Amino acid sequence: MERRRRATLKDVAAATGLSTAAVSYALRGLHVPVETQDRVRAAARELGYEANPIARALASGRTGTVGVLCGSLDDLWLQSLAAALSRGLMEQDRHAIIADSAGDPDRERMLAMRLRDQQVDGVLASPLDPAATFWGDISAEIPVVTIGDAMPAAPRAGCVLFDNRYGVATGLGHLAELGHRRVALLRHAALPSTPDRPAETFARQHGAELGMDVMAVSSPASVAGAAAAAEEVLRAPDAPTAMFCLSDSMAFGCYLAAHRLGLDVPRDVSVLGYDDRETAELVVPALTTFRWDADGIVAAAVTQLVAAIDGSGEHRTRVFRPTLVARDSTAPAQTPSGRSSSV
Repeated sequence: MERRRRATLKDVAAATGLSTAAVSYALRGLHVPVETQDRVRAAARELGYEANPIARALASGRTGTVGVLCGSLDDLWLQSLAAALSRGLMEQDRHAIIADSAGDPDRERMLAMRLRDQQVDGVLASPLDPAATFWGDISAEIPVVTIGDAMPAAPRAGCVLFDNRYGVATGLGHLAELGHRRVALLRHAALPSTPDRPAETFARQHGAELGMDVMAVSSPASVAGAAAAAEEVLRAPDAPTAMFCLSDSMAFGCYLAAHRLGLDVPRDVSVLGYDDRETAELVVPALTTFRWDADGIVAAAVTQLVAAIDGSGEHRTRVFRPTLVARDSTAPAQTPSGRSSSV
């Protein structure tokens, strides 16, 4: 059977009455009116034209691909972030290569270097260790935008930062108003403390100002891993009356731990999350958590990276602040004697 001939740029040019150069510009959204871009893209779709990525890379020096490097896709919020970044890049005619560091700094470094060697046009990173020196080397060669934390070793990198200090202070304030005086703060075991992650020192200091005893607990990012960490804490004789989790995945792990121990949420232990995943309203009781402007975060990161790739943007810093969403998983503190005797 005879193979069908693949449509070419010349075919699209012939169908639209334009030069191949004009068609190429239109398909890339450059130098021609929007109406012409729409007409060319419609003709390309009708003819079944697809740009040859190898030819495009040779002609432009770009591959049309962007690396999306995540700290750990065991975290439900990072899963959704990676998916949203991929969709945002697709809208900009870029394609994502998603890489999972799995909570391992050495793996993160290896993946970052591999993405660079594969000649991606840029990298969007939610790093495990933003202070790692290799980020300076990467950002000197290709555009990088960090999401969550600033990269002190990479001054050329764009930044989309999270106001975690505000989030931690607001969460502790919410629990203090409910009368909680002993609180466990669950944080990612793989994430070092940085100025943008004031999990331990700041939480203890601010908790002390509120008359609270805050204990920092390292936890895996997964629900199962967080359940094991929370179960150990909740078994202790001086167990906290509230669990403040720096991800909803960890909060769901606390639900599981409480269930295993015969504890009621929130009567015996309050649980506070941090991401407002869709499942936050599906669990019982509905999870008190923080809502982030996810659409704004994705748009800021993608827009900044694409501008840097195209040479039309400079280093910028955008800061996003979360909003507390009070639901049913936090309640006034109970005395230890009010807990189930099955623990």
